Amino acid sequence: MNALFRSSKQALQHAGRSFASGPHPERKVALLGAAGGIGQPLGLLLKISPYVSHLSLYDIAGTPGVAADISHINSKAIVKGYTQEGIKEALTGADLVIIPAGVPRKPGMTRDDLFKINANIVKTLATAVAQHCPNAMINMISNPVNSTVPIAAEVLKAAGVYDKRKLFGVTTLDVVRAKTFYAEKKGLNVADVDVPVIGGHAGITILPLFSQASPHAQLSDEETEQLTKRTQDGGTEVVTAKAGKGSATLSMAYAGALFADSCLRGLNGDSNVFDYSYVESDVTDVPFFSSRVDLGPDGIEKVHGLPSGLSAYEQDALKKCMPELSSSIQKGIDFANAK
Repeated sequence: MNALFRSSKQALQHAGRSFASGPHPERKVALLGAAGGIGQPLGLLLKISPYVSHLSLYDIAGTPGVAADISHINSKAIVKGYTQEGIKEALTGADLVIIPAGVPRKPGMTRDDLFKINANIVKTLATAVAQHCPNAMINMISNPVNSTVPIAAEVLKAAGVYDKRKLFGVTTLDVVRAKTFYAEKKGLNVADVDVPVIGGHAGITILPLFSQASPHAQLSDEETEQLTKRTQDGGTEVVTAKAGKGSATLSMAYAGALFADSCLRGLNGDSNVFDYSYVESDVTDVPFFSSRVDLGPDGIEKVHGLPSGLSAYEQDALKKCMPELSSSIQKGIDFANAK
């Protein structure tokens, strides 16, 4: 059993989770939507993170059982589960709030269908965060991220507690997929691969920059198109493979844990912490955009601009995605401010 734990730990180390030795500051993480398909495996991964000392699991139902189950794992985080009436206690004192709450995408479900349900959930939860832990970092996983991050921003602005350095749309799964698919295609060790992914977190707004991949491997135009489309359609690939009985929950939980670790390491003052995330920025003409961000004790320290040397294919794809990204952002803003 100890060998299994060590193997899991080593696998996560190679993938980007930094399990440094030695003590870490006390950090409370609140997971909202903890009983769902993403929430349960993400809660497990947070429980074994060395950066989490208190893990607060919240959902409208089922959380006491999830909390009891996860709490038996022999790692340091103290776990507590809460349902609706306990949201104040769940959030109070949180350093990081992760929000995967909402319904998953199902076959035949349009983005509008998904939006109508999840937008209300996000607005309610963002209001609670503003009330009970206004200084916490927020990792938004609930889809559609291109709209839910602007919704949260508007809610926090209305409450007078918005800090653009602390609100993140989690796009890490796009990076994870791009690395995996690129490494498979070119026969590379995925642990050594890096692929920047910019733009947004849906369809054509997801723009993997294979021209900037490391280590560099020559791709034909056909390979670039294939890898880009597969990265953009990764969620659909999983929904189809699960035959309508689920979405990308396990890989999303893994990606969410990676990004949470980055945020907590930055919060703890570790040096050279960076990741890719959908944040408020002036990198392009739209107010939210996924870029490389440097992370520190106050959240975002720097939002990086577009890399130089984008291929003609990538420049064209960037131009084509902007109208859809702009529309999704405005949709979120309008929803948040509707009377």
